[in-house]
Amino acid sequence: MPKGAFTERLLRSFVTGIITTSSFVSQGWLDKSIAAQANNYCHFSREATTEKSSLRQAWLQGKADAEDQYKSLLKKHGEILQQCRSRTWPGDQAIWLRLYSCDTLPGSVEEVLDNIVDRGYNQVYVEVFFDGQVLLPSSDNPTPWIPVLRASGQENTDLLEEVIAKGRERGLEVYAWMFTMNFGYNYARRAERQHALARNGRGQTSLSIVPDGSQVFIDPYNRQAQVDYYRLVQAIAKRQPDGILFDYIRYPRGSGSQSVAGSVKDLWIYGQASRQALYSRALNNQGRFLIQQYVSKGNISARDVRTAEKRYPEDSIPMWQGRQPLPDEERASLSTRHRRLQVDLWHLTVAHAAQGVIDFLSFASTHLQEQNIPAGAVFFPDANQPVGQRGFDSRLQPWDKFPTSLEWHAMSYGACGSTNCIVDKVRRLVQMSQSGVKLIPAIAGVWGRSFNNRPSLEVQMQAIRRVSPQINGVSHFAYSWQDPESDRERKFCKLP
Repeated sequence: MPKGAFTERLLRSFVTGIITTSSFVSQGWLDKSIAAQANNYCHFSREATTEKSSLRQAWLQGKADAEDQYKSLLKKHGEILQQCRSRTWPGDQAIWLRLYSCDTLPGSVEEVLDNIVDRGYNQVYVEVFFDGQVLLPSSDNPTPWIPVLRASGQENTDLLEEVIAKGRERGLEVYAWMFTMNFGYNYARRAERQHALARNGRGQTSLSIVPDGSQVFIDPYNRQAQVDYYRLVQAIAKRQPDGILFDYIRYPRGSGSQSVAGSVKDLWIYGQASRQALYSRALNNQGRFLIQQYVSKGNISARDVRTAEKRYPEDSIPMWQGRQPLPDEERASLSTRHRRLQVDLWHLTVAHAAQGVIDFLSFASTHLQEQNIPAGAVFFPDANQPVGQRGFDSRLQPWDKFPTSLEWHAMSYGACGSTNCIVDKVRRLVQMSQSGVKLIPAIAGVWGRSFNNRPSLEVQMQAIRRVSPQINGVSHFAYSWQDPESDRERKFCKLP
């Protein structure tokens, strides 16, 4: 075949596969192609994806001119995708992705990213910190966590830097997605980090509560945990992703009764740093004494109230941050004061636990603001609500108080056989969100069919648009669901 003929045939086939038009180079070519795809969520045609796959294989096989032809086609696809997303709801369509050691093999990252573009996604959220592992090369890993890439010869491989560059080459925005308060089992094994773990009033860590035994949550008030995480954020930000998403900004949730925090002993505030921060919220000695008694015993007695008054007579009433005392509280009966103080202490300790989550998120995102890197918070829309008479969801995820400068990524998963449970979560998100916050619901499923008692992605997205047309970004969990066979091969391949 004469030089250039392959390119000409490829482009002719590519154009035919997407639209019918007389001229590839005419001004209206892209516009027409976008109109043809707008009702299909910007998915590329089978002919177009097959041609790209063939050209990628030709490049990997070292065929002459194949690399230039492949990159030229990537650019064209990127332009089409960008224009399509600008005219098709939602404007941002993202997918969640985990990479493996096998993705260091030639062509693996390219194939994954090509598939993502082919399905109409213009954003990809790459997992960079999960299960106590970091997507950093072992030769440049200033964190206490082990690298994802641990095979011999991968010491200097920077897969995150690579996927960011190759994603942008295809017109994709690449976000780094990272666990936050869940530091992973490997962190818990370090003897010098035991003081950084979150503990409840029974002395337990989350290893005793979470069924899979892999989630290790830290005390958000602990300075060591803060420093470790800040260094991780710095290392990820150095790769200049298009954004960073913070996940697991919460406490653990157990099963059954352990999914509800109904007493102070259920709260994850018994790490040394958290306790000291709580005691410092006292505004006088009576307040500090009663806080200490409440945390230690799980309640206070009328005798404790009387003891505080006798021991610290210079204080008129017990006070701590946020407390609004009863009118003429000094003149109220001892039993009345006791009942009110018991309730106020419960609200204080719950608020203290929730404030730790907010503060840790704010602390983690500070560096990104300095670097002008967008940041987002990932949360469950139903993880911030009361349960029963006085209990709370044990995750204590106060997302409605998260910084409004962040993107809010609400995990609106639902498996009820219809879109009702999904739409309910999105409605709650919208109702409780402040004006101007960028909302991006995350939904789970696959294209074209129901899966795991969930409607297809198309059906879910149509339902979201009907109830919340102001939302203009949606993400899909996950790439492994879209192509499970490919995911297994990439996860369990044999490296040379």
